[in-house]
Formats: sequence, C-alpha cells, structure tokens
Amino acid sequence: MALVVMCGQPCSGKSTAAIRLSEALQSACATGGDQRLAIRIIDESSLHLGRNQSYADMVAEKNLRGVLRSQVDRSLSKDSIVIVDSLNNIKGYRYELWCLARASGIRYCVVFCDTEVDQCGEWNNKRREIGEVAYDTNIFEDLARRFERPDSRNRWDSPLFELFPSRVQFCVDDSERTSTVIEEAVSYLTKKVDSKTRDVKVLQPTIATQTAVKTEANTLYEMDKATQEVINAIVEAQSSGFGATVNKVTIGPDLPSISFSFCSFFLHLRFKFALKCELHLIPSSLWGITETI
Repeated sequence: MALVVMCGQPCSGKSTAAIRLSEALQSACATGGDQRLAIRIIDESSLHLGRNQSYADMVAEKNLRGVLRSQVDRSLSKDSIVIVDSLNNIKGYRYELWCLARASGIRYCVVFCDTEVDQCGEWNNKRREIGEVAYDTNIFEDLARRFERPDSRNRWDSPLFELFPSRVQFCVDDSERTSTVIEEAVSYLTKKVDSKTRDVKVLQPTIATQTAVKTEANTLYEMDKATQEVINAIVEAQSSGFGATVNKVTIGPDLPSISFSFCSFFLHLRFKFALKCELHLIPSSLWGITETI
C-alpha cells in the first residue's frame, strides 16, 4: 500500500518518529476497520546488523543498503505499509527506493527528521554514557558530513514531511501530544483513493519497471511454424510464375503485399527473427504479426 522512507542525520530521532508513526497508523487502521493492513518497520536492528559495523567503510555501507533494499522489495505489497528506519542519507539510494515503490504501484513519502548536527552529537554521546548502542565519533562525523538533505522538488523526496524532534516533543508514551506532521503523514498513507482524489499520489509502474509476462512454452514453436508458412506462400507464388520474375505476393484481401528479391534472403531473415525472439530482443507483442500473416 505504501512505502515510508525515514531520513535524517544519525541520532536525529528517526527511530522514535518511526515508532510513533507506526502506532498512529495502527490506531488509524483499527478505527477505520482495515484490520488486514500490516505495518512493518525495517531497520538495521531487525536485520541483526550493528551500526558501527555497517558503516565502518564504504564496502560495508554498500552491503547494508543492498540488504535493506532487498528486504524492502520483498516486503512491499498492496496490504502493507513498510517504514524504512535508516539514515537514507544518499539521494541516489532514496531514488532506488522510490523506484521500488513505483514498480509495486503503491504510495510513497519521505519523513525527514530535521535535527541540528550538534544536537545529534549530544544525543549520541548520551546514548554512549547510559550504555546504549551509539556511533563511534569518527563514524558519526563522517556520516554527518556526507548527508544529502532531501528536497521536495525531487520526485524521490516528495511528498516530504518534515519533523523537528529537537523543538517538538513527541515521546512514545505521550499519546496526547501527537505531532501534527505525523497526523498529516497518517492521513496521506491511509486516505481512500478514488477518481476525485487529488492530494494523494499513487505511483504507477512503467514498462521499464514491470515484470515481463512469461509466454507459453510452445510460443517459439508456433512463431517458427507461422514464419515457415509465410515462406512457403512466397515459394509457391514464385513457382506459379512459370519462369517469370515474381516481385510481390498478396497474402489476403485486407493485408499488404509482400515484396521480395531472393527467397534465400527470407530464409536468413526467418532464422534471425526466431533467434531474436528467443533472446527477447523482439517484444512478444510483435509476434502476433506472424499469426496474422
């Protein structure tokens, strides 16, 4: 149904916002009577990946993004809302997640926790002091320096819901002080869509993102048989010329005439056509031309 991409600096309040958003979505689904809708949060801890180990170097960080992307791809469906609770600090990676949502034909949005780097550093140090999982100082500074801020003008960053955790209090156990931005995000993700809806955008898959339809096992055989019938008709037309040169043959009253020069040239084309169809170099939608002929 939807893909929600959390975005922000390390220790900017993304996990708290993701939990609060998940609870608000569950409450909205219970109130609306849609009990089949599943809400899932995908983060490093759910995949048993450590923060410092996952961002130790560029190779480990690339592997982390690949694992998260694969998990998101498997989890997307029409009856689920997936929340990606990770840094998602690279705009190219957010574009890849947007493409997954478009291929699935679901809604998409970005929730940006806009927290100052100094405040994020204080929260990271506080976590380390109380024994919670925290980033190493060098890893934290590197991630903060490479952060690419989302821009609502980009397709993969729109719609953009901005939160300010350092200014607005939205504790998990404070149910009466729900953030207005989270309420807007919940409304966007759960609103019923019809022909008159304009404020909710459901991404539509394109030809590039759609899975190719598998053809029947005997499709190539039928295609090869049809092309052979065309060649046989041409050979028969040449034979009926009684020694004269035949430059074209008419297949049917409503079909165009076929012009040719050499019969051996058609045999060569037939072989190449069958080979390209087998290698999927020719769209299956064009195979019906041979059946018509």
